[in-house]
Parts: sequence; structure tokens; C-alpha cells
Amino acid sequence: MYDRLTASLAETDSLISDAVNNEVARQAEGLELIASENFVSEAVLEAMGSVFTNKYAEGYPKKRYYGGCEFVDVVEGAAIDRAKRIFGAEHANVQPHSGAQANMAVLLTALQHGDTILGMNLSHGGHLTHGHPLNFSGINYKVADYGVSPETERIDFEELQRIAEEHKPKLIICGASAYPRIIDFKRIAEIARSINARVMADIAHIAGLVATGLHPSPIEHADFVTTTTHKTLRGPRGGLILCRERDAKEIDKKVFPGVQGGPLVHIIAAKAVAFGEALRNDFKDYQSQVLANAKVLAGELQRAGFRIVSGGTDNHLVLVDVFSSGKGITGKVAEKALEAAGITVNKNTIPFDTNSPFVTSGIRLGTPALTTRGMKEAEMRDVASLIAAVLRDPESEEVRRRTKRAVTELAARFPLYAKRLKRDQPESQAVGAD
Repeated sequence: MYDRLTASLAETDSLISDAVNNEVARQAEGLELIASENFVSEAVLEAMGSVFTNKYAEGYPKKRYYGGCEFVDVVEGAAIDRAKRIFGAEHANVQPHSGAQANMAVLLTALQHGDTILGMNLSHGGHLTHGHPLNFSGINYKVADYGVSPETERIDFEELQRIAEEHKPKLIICGASAYPRIIDFKRIAEIARSINARVMADIAHIAGLVATGLHPSPIEHADFVTTTTHKTLRGPRGGLILCRERDAKEIDKKVFPGVQGGPLVHIIAAKAVAFGEALRNDFKDYQSQVLANAKVLAGELQRAGFRIVSGGTDNHLVLVDVFSSGKGITGKVAEKALEAAGITVNKNTIPFDTNSPFVTSGIRLGTPALTTRGMKEAEMRDVASLIAAVLRDPESEEVRRRTKRAVTELAARFPLYAKRLKRDQPESQAVGAD
């Protein structure tokens, strides 16, 4: 039996093995521009695939409901300590399986069922868990929303103040999934205090920038800070909650047993590895390059004739209005055309969008993943040129083929998981194979 369990994935399940190999090749040969995606290190991958996946560990370090957790406590303790050091937080809970579950735990801590929350409108850059009617946040709580100014496409703080005074929410939620500008956490906290509300800052997209001081931190202004660990933070897919010591006990109770059971210890181990990487000096250099790359990408697309929402970017993402630019294509068409050319993006609503969320007028681009591969400003100019070529003629098979060849050549200059490609991939699917 033991021999059977140690068989390789290829020997055990060829369907899944082939899918893994094909995904390695897809990531290595293409250009990943989805703003919420990144490439983790081999060390993070190793931790995720470790034997900690076998262990149940309900509870918290030194307070478990299962035996045999001494090494679990080591990795969770390390993840907690490193998260607190990165962000300067009093308390960290590293157990949430996702950003959505981190947000759920905070709402359960800060609110009673039926209380009012004030979050950013999804179509203006917010997130499902900030009050969308089909999400738990919209189902269980009354929701008011705020957005951006039609003139500037930036958060209208005067309007936010007015809405807050009108609806008197118990919790103001800030942070975004498609907002390319600096978020003024201090101003939002001042508005919250003026109506006796609490603040949750969801920094899922900008956590790596916050960690390195390249975006203002909400830690001193917000009661609760949540984030995913897999975007600019460059860790495994998962969630994290930061809060003050006064709320630590309630937050921990709402995570477990409130919204989930046993933690994913292998993922917590990978979080610890990623947090350790984020504490290194070169992590700030990486984040600085992410910002520089985003600015160049936005600027080059503007010069190519495409409207950039809000006129530019202060962070890692660029929101492009493809509907009012060029041939007036939709985000859905743009996403598919670029994907066929080896460039992965996602369709995205833009403020005051006239198209449905399934169609959209925009696409969202991000530079974290390409920056991880080592690409810099010169490559961003090339990438912008490739994107523009496809968007100008999205139905042309010749443009797609020509662009895909250029994409493959560019990607090959910046190898990704090269050892895995050589070790795991069939010869017929190796990079550069006919």
C-alpha cells in the first residue's frame, strides 16, 4: 500500500497530471496580466504540497482540539509573528481560507444581523463582500454604497460623508478590487468617527504595496484590516485578518468556530514562507518595480489611443476603457481576443458602465505577475504594443497568430518554473517545441 501511495501523479492520474503540465506551460508561455494573480516561489509551492495537508488542527497554537500539533504550532506561530511584523499589527489571524471568509469573520465580529454597512459600489471598483446583494454581506446586512466622481473617477469623499451621515452605517468598508488610485484611509476613518462607525479596510489588492510602505497603511486608522495573501503579497491563495488586541479574542472566535473548522495547515505553512519573503529587503525593490511597470503600461496604452480610467494609476493595476476607445469593443470581446493571443486579462466593469457585468466596457490589467518574472519598463512597452495591436483588430486571426508568436518569444526570455517544465512536461509540450 505504501508503495502505491508514493507513485507519481503521472502514474496515478494521467488526466490531472496532464492538466497540471498544461497549466505550467500556459503560465510559462503566456503573459499573465490579471491584477489579482501572481507567481509564488518554489519554496511556497513546496510548503503547499507538504505533509501538513494531512493534519487536522482545530483551534489555535497551544490551544488545539487534536493531538500531534506541536509542529503545526511552529508554522502557525511563525505566520502570525511575521504577519504582525510586516504590517505593524497588534494581532493577526492567519487561518481564513480566503479573503471572503476573512471579511465574513470581521462582519460577524463588528455587526449584528440587519445592521447597516457602507461599502464601495462593485461597478466602481468595490468587491462582492462589501455589500453586493447576492453575497452574504448583502443578504445579511442592510447596504448603502459609495463610489467615484463622474468627473475624476476617484472616490468622492464629500459624497461619502453625505451618504454616511444619511444612512448611519455601523461599519464602513474600504478597499477595492478595481480602483487604480491611492485610498485615503485616514479620511475614511475620520468620516467613520464622525458618525460613530467602525472601519474595515480590505487591502487584498494592495497588501504588498502597504507592506513595503509604497501605499499608505490603514493599520492605525482601521479597526480591522483584511487581505488575501496571493496578490501583490505573492503568497498562497488564502486570507489574513489584522486587528487591535482589544478585538483579537472575538475575531479568533468568529474565524473558528464561527465561519470555518480545521485550518489548512499546509496553506498556513506556505503563508509563513511568503511572509518571510516579504520581510526581505528585495521585496520592496520588487514592489517598486510593480508600480513603475504599471505606470509605463498605462502611459503606453494611453499613447496608443486607449482611455485609462481615472487617467492613470497609483498602484499595480490599470483599468482600460476599451468600449469608448478604438472600435468600441466590449471587455468580453477584448478578453477573449487577448487570450487567443496568449495574453491573459479579465473583462471588468468601469464606473458608470453602460454594459452588463457579463459584457463590460473595460478590461483590468495588473503588473505583479510579469514583474515577478523579471520584466521591467522596456518589456511593458512591448506588452502595451502587443495589447494595442490585438484590441485594434480583435477579430483578425493573423494579428492573433503574430501576437502569440511575439508573446512566446518574450515569455521565453523570462523563464518561469523552468525546472518544473523540464521535469514534468511531456516533450511535445516543452517551451519552444513545434
